[in-house]
Amino acid sequence: MPSWPTETKYISHDTTRIDGVAKVTGRARYASDIQAEGWLYGMILRAKWPAAKITDINLEPALKVSGIKAAVLARGQEMTVRFYGEEIAAVAGTSKQACLDALRAIEITAQPLPFVARENDAKKASAPQVWPGSSNHPEPKPRERGNVEAAFKDCAAVIEGFYSTPVQIHNPMETMGNTVSWTDDGLTAWSSTQGISSVRDGLAGALKLDHSQVRVITEYMGGGFGAKFGAGAEGVLAAKLSKEAKAPVRLMLTRFDQNLAVGNRASSFQKIKMGAAADGTLLAFEAENYGTAGIGAGGDGGGGGGGADIPLPYLYKVANSRVKQSAVAVNAGSARAFRAPGNPPASFGMESAMDDLAVKLGMDPLELRLKNDPNPIRQKEYKLGAEKFGWKEKYRKPGSSKGVVKTGIGCAGAAWPAGGGNRNTQGEAQISPDGSIEFRLGVQDIGTGTRTVIAVIAAELLGLTPGQITVKVGDTRFPPGPGSGGSTTCPSISPTVFDICTKALEQLQTQTGIPDARGKNWFAACKKIGINPITVHGQWRDGLSSNPAGGVQFAEVEVDTETGQVTVKKMLGVHDCGLIINRLTLESQINGGIIMGMGYALYEERVMDDLSGVVLNPNFETYKLPGIADVPEIEVILVNMPERGVVGIGEPATVPTAGAIANAVANAIGVRIGSLPITPAKILAALGKVPPTHA
Repeated sequence: MPSWPTETKYISHDTTRIDGVAKVTGRARYASDIQAEGWLYGMILRAKWPAAKITDINLEPALKVSGIKAAVLARGQEMTVRFYGEEIAAVAGTSKQACLDALRAIEITAQPLPFVARENDAKKASAPQVWPGSSNHPEPKPRERGNVEAAFKDCAAVIEGFYSTPVQIHNPMETMGNTVSWTDDGLTAWSSTQGISSVRDGLAGALKLDHSQVRVITEYMGGGFGAKFGAGAEGVLAAKLSKEAKAPVRLMLTRFDQNLAVGNRASSFQKIKMGAAADGTLLAFEAENYGTAGIGAGGDGGGGGGGADIPLPYLYKVANSRVKQSAVAVNAGSARAFRAPGNPPASFGMESAMDDLAVKLGMDPLELRLKNDPNPIRQKEYKLGAEKFGWKEKYRKPGSSKGVVKTGIGCAGAAWPAGGGNRNTQGEAQISPDGSIEFRLGVQDIGTGTRTVIAVIAAELLGLTPGQITVKVGDTRFPPGPGSGGSTTCPSISPTVFDICTKALEQLQTQTGIPDARGKNWFAACKKIGINPITVHGQWRDGLSSNPAGGVQFAEVEVDTETGQVTVKKMLGVHDCGLIINRLTLESQINGGIIMGMGYALYEERVMDDLSGVVLNPNFETYKLPGIADVPEIEVILVNMPERGVVGIGEPATVPTAGAIANAVANAIGVRIGSLPITPAKILAALGKVPPTHA
């Protein structure tokens, strides 16, 4: 069984990102930076109705606009619109203004239809059906274990709570989009994607091309949180425009389009009943949950990993449980996978209920977690984090903080069952006689430092420095790699790079007769390989990575009871990372996950207009995200467990943040805010200082 080195110079240490200079100097090229010769702008015409029957689309007026080179339909002359922003047609032209004029010129004959934009309205029997012939809210199928009714009778304490989370919108800094060139030789797409292979497959399938005719390149991309898999309508339309115009087409979504049509995290409305024995042992759990994945919640829309079901009961061992869950279809864009799909809302609901139960038992909420969490790693993390955070010294009875500005603390845990390694991951390295070595993997660096991970491992195993390693990723012409999502990237590529390096040293030894080509012998060995470079192929190896991943987080907040303002003062994250590859980028991942979780807890919420079906806050001005002034002190404790191999961190880094903050707020003011985001208005309403508002 292969094993990682125990004495290391680079692995488990800090290494600056090898692509940092390219990014800060502007040399890094993103999908929107590609300027192929003769390229055109592409734009999409989107539906201005949340539901409508389109009977005719006339593109001819658009083609008469000066500068317009192509116009194509998204589906056909007739189509049914199911949400505001659905793709109808697209144009390509020599300027943005020409495209805007052409979109306005397109003639559409349509009959608006009844629609529904909000979950609770869609549940009503009188609501318009999003998918004709299908209920907006099908009867949930219960999932039951043990005898729930009998167990509740044995409980010393029982709580009932209602916990809700809003639709959260993917808002990467770089919107979705592509620059596509379709020529007689085939199609090349420079894509902002988490999966170059899945984009290639999607384009080939939709356009009826052989896979060998489609090349997808992602040199750099500006973030992706689960929605950037597959070609998407925007990719297919860009390709069709390129073919018709006989020129490359750059089609990047506007921020407005991004917020309407290409993914979100489903909402949740969780009614939880939970009971425990006097010593805190959980005995019974019952939950009913519904939420919307937009049109993906019914018909043939498909949720794409972004459905409304969430993992309940979350984390904790409960012998008797009953869970009913259902998706509610509304006329809005479909949900897609979003960083740890289902887990952040499940963590918020379950961890809120745990604190509420602890209050009723008169028990320290941390002790209640230690009593019922069966995972020994999280047990260790809770104890380690509590000591570092000063839990025993800081914890007070909820609402007992003095003064106008009240202080509170809270904690929450996370689990991510996926991760591990993609067994199909491959790669190669080319070793030249001058000692230079270039690694090529068909994986994409979505901003998490994948290039640097490859360089760190190669430098460690070959006895070189990261600066001596050239890394090329993001091209479907390279050996196939994994999609970047689900906390699988690092656990997939690390064993593959290990295999490449091991085989490279073996091949050098065989070819040159030098028994150890590492370090100071590397260049001498390379000089002996002759004039032709050596190409070494490698693949994922068992025993070098593992799953699941998890961690715990602690939050300290201040709540101004006069204004309702919540200020997060400190976050502490304790995470099991298996073998740490690059400590610097690992801590960056956790920092980013915590900041994203803060947004979910305090700011983010898609607001739908029930009169027009449009998203009312589709930009960075009205859709609130954490800014630099909102970021608190963040302390990260990494539990290095090299015996586990490499473990992904992308998902668990964000999962427990909202639950920990919500519990800290409840601890500060003595009242539970059961719905996210926790806004000043909700705080003041809970304190009886303003009337409650109802969406």
